[in-house]
Amino acid sequence: MTRMPPLDELTVHRAERWRDRLRGLLFSPPPAPGQALLITPCAAVHTAFMRYPIDVVFLDRRGTVRKVARALPPWRIAICVGARHTLELAAGEARRLGLTPGRTLPRRLLHHHPESSQ
Repeated sequence: MTRMPPLDELTVHRAERWRDRLRGLLFSPPPAPGQALLITPCAAVHTAFMRYPIDVVFLDRRGTVRKVARALPPWRIAICVGARHTLELAAGEARRLGLTPGRTLPRRLLHHHPESSQ
């Protein structure tokens, strides 16, 4: 059995308001290692106008990874039917953190914490 890397070092910022969800990481520098943007609700993302590729992790309501779009380049779209949340990370972070389909994220990463809001 392969051991999954712990997600203790992952800091999740949330985008829940319509404008924040639409913007995502647009016009922001690439996220640092261990940083992610949780867009909720969200089942599709675009990278129009972005200057760098990102990893996009689609999660269902329970926080289980449904699909991973690795190093999605600028001017692309990724969609996942059945996704409720989307994590946007720096390209390569999904692999480093072991975020693969079937893995369930700890609930603490999906729930709202005022200090981690955008």
